[in-house]
Amino acid sequence: MNDNRKLRVGITQGDPNGIGYEVILKALEDNRILELCTPVVYGSAKIAAFYRKAMGLPQVQFAQIASAAECRPDQYNIVNVTPEDYRPEPGASSPAAGAAALAALNAAVNDLKEGNIDVLVTAPINKHNIHSEEFSFAGHTEYLEARLAPDADGDDAGSTEKGKALMVLCNDVTRVALVTIHVPLSKVAESVTRENVLDRVVAFDASLRRDFGVHRPRIAVLALNPHAGEEGLMGEEETQYIAPALEEARKKKISVYGPYAADGFFGHGQFDKFDGVLAMYHDQGLAPFKTLACEGGVNFTAGLPYVRTSPDHGTGYDIAGKGEAEADSMRQAIYTAIDIYRNRQRYDAAHANPLRRQYVEKNKSDNVVLDLSKSTDE
Repeated sequence: MNDNRKLRVGITQGDPNGIGYEVILKALEDNRILELCTPVVYGSAKIAAFYRKAMGLPQVQFAQIASAAECRPDQYNIVNVTPEDYRPEPGASSPAAGAAALAALNAAVNDLKEGNIDVLVTAPINKHNIHSEEFSFAGHTEYLEARLAPDADGDDAGSTEKGKALMVLCNDVTRVALVTIHVPLSKVAESVTRENVLDRVVAFDASLRRDFGVHRPRIAVLALNPHAGEEGLMGEEETQYIAPALEEARKKKISVYGPYAADGFFGHGQFDKFDGVLAMYHDQGLAPFKTLACEGGVNFTAGLPYVRTSPDHGTGYDIAGKGEAEADSMRQAIYTAIDIYRNRQRYDAAHANPLRRQYVEKNKSDNVVLDLSKSTDE
């Protein structure tokens, strides 16, 4: 592959009754984005035109194509996957909207696996109306893990990726990953095991290095219970599971710290001393992150052989079709997907042919040896 060519960025429409089209159209208003990538939207040219006219948005000219394999460089492309008779109902949740969102997602993932697009950016879905016999997942992350993990569909045999998805929320201030994702609060504690915490720490460390270009990541891990359990008075997960997992991670030469009480950690701004923060459950990590990120946060699915990002907001039914949605998060999701793809290329190239460890005897009399393969990374 030519590393210098513009990447083909697949963008799914999400729920067509939400703010997906608005943030997509607003993000693509500036034609300078075509200098970075070739966007391919999966949805409907008619629905895009409906929202553009309804909100008086600037014209975004789409080339209608049958497949991303036919995408035209230096143009906005759209693959029509929504039934012609679909009529958008801004702000309304319906089975038809869920089916349209799923059709776009399936088409984009198929093209991603076939190499017709390089990265995937997903607009928000409604987890209730998309749910069906075909989509029985709690969200995008679990669906993508099932579709894109090595051997998920019998593909990617021999891949070095472990294939377990890790949700990472990121912006230019911090990065927050989760041990548990879309798990009911009543089920979180039983999921916070030594094995799960260690697995997530290792995966986060690998992602910070390969996806974000951090040479020596420093990871902070949050406690599950208030006041980090107060040495067992408010819960024993910290002493029984989290702390032992962190000790095991340190044996793997991972720089990990904690567990920290979440309120004090964010309240005192400790997050800016670390390259990433690992939270135990969804709202523990996402509530403070979204407060810090304002409109520019990005949801990244780490741990898979493909790059997928998304804006960190939902369908926004309450403002759908009103022209009030901010496109910063969608715009940043596109930029972040490109950056992570390029970071992976650079990382893989740098680690493709590591030097074999060699020892040269310096002085036979005192048996001092020089390890020529040592680097500052050890």
